[in-house]
Amino acid sequence: MAKLTDFISHADAQAHFSKEALWDLFDGVSENLNIAHECLDRHPRGRCAVRIVQFDGPVVSHSFGEISDWSGRFANWLIGRGVAKGDRVAIMLEPSLAFYAALFGTMKAGAVAVPLFTAFGVDGLTARLKDSEPVLLILAPEKRGLAGTAGIDTIIADATMLSGIEVEDAGFKPKTASGDMAMYQYTSGTSREMPEAVKHRHRAVVTVIIAALYATGVRPGDRYMCPSSPAWGHGLWHGTVAPLALGVEIVSYAGKFDPVRLLDAIEEFEITNLSAAATHYRMMRISGDDAAARSFRLKKLSFTGEPLDTDTAEWAKQAFGHPVCSIYGTTEVGVIIASYPGAPDLPIKPGSLGRPLPGCDVAILDSSGKPCRTDEIGEIMLRRGDDWFPVKDLGRMDEDGYYFHHGRADDVIISAGWTMSAVEIEDVLLKHRDVEEAAAIGVANEERGQVVKVFIVSSRRGDDAFSKELQNFARDRLSRHEYPRIVDFVDDLPKTPAGKVNRKLLRDQEQKREAAS
Repeated sequence: MAKLTDFISHADAQAHFSKEALWDLFDGVSENLNIAHECLDRHPRGRCAVRIVQFDGPVVSHSFGEISDWSGRFANWLIGRGVAKGDRVAIMLEPSLAFYAALFGTMKAGAVAVPLFTAFGVDGLTARLKDSEPVLLILAPEKRGLAGTAGIDTIIADATMLSGIEVEDAGFKPKTASGDMAMYQYTSGTSREMPEAVKHRHRAVVTVIIAALYATGVRPGDRYMCPSSPAWGHGLWHGTVAPLALGVEIVSYAGKFDPVRLLDAIEEFEITNLSAAATHYRMMRISGDDAAARSFRLKKLSFTGEPLDTDTAEWAKQAFGHPVCSIYGTTEVGVIIASYPGAPDLPIKPGSLGRPLPGCDVAILDSSGKPCRTDEIGEIMLRRGDDWFPVKDLGRMDEDGYYFHHGRADDVIISAGWTMSAVEIEDVLLKHRDVEEAAAIGVANEERGQVVKVFIVSSRRGDDAFSKELQNFARDRLSRHEYPRIVDFVDDLPKTPAGKVNRKLLRDQEQKREAAS
């Protein structure tokens, strides 16, 4: 009998998708489901599960059987330490054998895994530990200086820890149900702005497969790579859990990011399916590497995190031979719109988000809650039960049913009655040969209500002549009113830990300056 993984077209996705068909891809049922079992235990033990590309070390490979055994040992080790079902275990590690053993072993034991970004300092880590209240923190050796943070029992994931775990029994039979808590995941925010943990139950492994099938296009036989950190939603669910649940080998990235190292790995491992953040593609483009001279085997590419500027999208298409497909959603609602990588009957429209995933009822609504007309900008909404849930982004839908993103609802700039998109202005400025990074926000103006202010990172000297040049550059490509009236040259832009430009912090800084003046 055909399974959902046997279909690749957009038409088949709409015709064959159902919740029952989705559950047919798993061993478990509602009363007995465990993420670790679905991702590891049920697959051929000798098959490679993970290849870890290290920034400053050799590539390390681990089979499904190896990680399954280590996760079983870790589960028994936790129980021996008194960790009970529902207890949280914080894991601050780069991709490694210790990371995968801890992540899956925690969930196998019925405890709750809390993966944390390894670049957090003491403030960012403390805030999340206080929020999640773990009974144990597994800390990377290079982060041992953070041991004792928030008074949490801490184990350094070094050779001593692994030796202590290795003597445990590898056998462990999970006893969790689909509704049991499995993982706390934090969205990317700053240490000053504590994001709320999104709490995932074991059934999340089933629902995330919808995105795997239609947003990253993962199918058995793919050579799949996702270089995003598994502390964030993309690297965790779309780069780790979903492909492993389908029995697909993953290639992950550990350590300081190097775009040339990533290009080397894509070529060396003959990656056929790459899912990365928009920032990864941008950094590969500006790395100076002659990607066109390389031999790639890529067939499916996808991006997420933030909009992909048009120059980078065109570069990726030329370098890899295929357009990059959008993945759109949030940590809170999951993926809801995508471009269906590999689907032969759904052409990629440049700049579009794609079309809704099966089972997702998406609409563009105006301020009164009524459906917008074709190509009219409104708020992207997802139906949940009888109500519409705001995604807090603006967008539009064209006559062919493709959705387009027009920025966060709070990134809209209204000046003298004109509505402008920060994303659109940034995209145009990034086309200028001397602009390396750009961020646009609205700042208060007595005459116009708001005007556009842009922050520019450039190796060129920032002076009045350059400011005027950029203003004319934007005006000529957008419209007479849609250009930055204020240009500020900066050394760098504030980013969230996931690498996105933090416009909210820029707005907050401007408001403080205005208040002080």
